[in-house]
Amino acid sequence: MKQALIHRLKGRGKGVRLALPFDDIMEFAIALLTVGPEDLEALGWTFADRKRFLDHFLASGRAAQGVAPEHLGQKSIEIVVPRKDLDRLHRFAVRELPKAASNAAMLDRVIRALDQAAQRQDAGKR
Repeated sequence: MKQALIHRLKGRGKGVRLALPFDDIMEFAIALLTVGPEDLEALGWTFADRKRFLDHFLASGRAAQGVAPEHLGQKSIEIVVPRKDLDRLHRFAVRELPKAASNAAMLDRVIRALDQAAQRQDAGKR
């Protein structure tokens, strides 16, 4: 228990913020769920990796609480993704998300948000 807490505290401040409409976040999460074992292996992921990525996106539900349902879909929600996961999510968005995305505009918004987060991350390293 103690080590888990220490690990979590060390990991704080190493996240990158992504702002996306709630509908895009949920569609991305659903696409993560559709990845089969072969595709996971091709991405170099384990089931635990996928669960961790899903947890990032599902955390957006806390930020969405209290928003009227008719406004929720397009409400911009900010989530924090650990820097180490940003490249892997970007690779997934480029490689697998087009197979599952319901519209090209969602795909463009997600890739743009990931690109912007990567640029902020790179600028923060300097």
